[in-house]
Amino acid sequence: MAPDTILSYCGMAAEAGLILLLIKTRVFRLLAAFFIYVCWSLINDLASIFFLQSLPVATYFKIYEIGMVVDSTLMFAVLVELGWSVLRPIRGSLPRHAWIGLAILIALAGLLVWPLAKLTPLPANLTYQGRDFFLLQQTFAILRVVVFLAMAGCSQLLSIGWRNRELQVATGLGFFSLASLAVAIAHTHQLPGTPQYHRLDELASLGYLGSLTYWVVSFTTKEAERQKFSPQMENFLLLIGGTAKANRVALMDIQVTKTRRKDHR
Repeated sequence: MAPDTILSYCGMAAEAGLILLLIKTRVFRLLAAFFIYVCWSLINDLASIFFLQSLPVATYFKIYEIGMVVDSTLMFAVLVELGWSVLRPIRGSLPRHAWIGLAILIALAGLLVWPLAKLTPLPANLTYQGRDFFLLQQTFAILRVVVFLAMAGCSQLLSIGWRNRELQVATGLGFFSLASLAVAIAHTHQLPGTPQYHRLDELASLGYLGSLTYWVVSFTTKEAERQKFSPQMENFLLLIGGTAKANRVALMDIQVTKTRRKDHR
C-alpha cells in the first residue's frame, strides 16, 4: 500500500476517533462548529477516496472547488467560535449579538492577511480560478496561525492554558497550518509530478495527522477549569462591549427621533 494511502486511512481513522471522543466528552456542545468541521473533513476524505476519483477530471475539480468554499466557511465559523468561547467568563455581561462584532473583526483580519497570502509563491500551471482558490487556502492557513499565536501569546490575559479546549484546538490548527504553508512554499522549488513534489504532499498530510493525534490525546484528558479574567482585562472587554451597546442604543434613539418628527409633520 502506498504511503499516501496509508496516511489517508490513518487520517480518517483519527477523524472518526476524534468525532466519537467529542460526542463522548460532550465537547461538541461547547465547540459545535469545530465538531461540524471535523465531521465535514471525514465525509470529504471518504468521498475523495471512494467516490470522486472515478469522476471525470473536470467534474472532480468542480466538486473540489465547492468543497474548498464549504471548508473555508466552516473554518471561519471555527475561528469565530474559538474567540467567542474564550470570552465565556464574561459573555453574560456583553451585548447579545457581540459575536457578530467578533466575526467582523476576524473577517477584517482575513482581509489584512490576504496581501500576505499573495506573497506566497504560486505553484506552476495554475488557472486564474485555481490561483484564487490557492490564495484563499493560504489566507486561512495564515489566519489560523495568527489566531493561535494571539491566543498563546495572550493566554495569561485571557486566563487560558494548554489544558483548556480553546487553546488545544487553536494549537492543532496552528500546527497543521504551519506545515501546509511550509509545503506550499517548498512546492515552488519542485516540479509537479516529481517524487519530491509528492513527498511534500505526504508531509502536509502527516502534519494534519499530527494535529488530529494531538486533539485525540488532549481531549482524553480532563479540561482545566476556566479561571476568571484579570480585573484589568475584564474591565477592558466590558468597556468595549458597553461602548458597542451604547453606540447601538444611540443609533436606535436617533432613528426613533427621526420617525417621530416625520409623524408630526
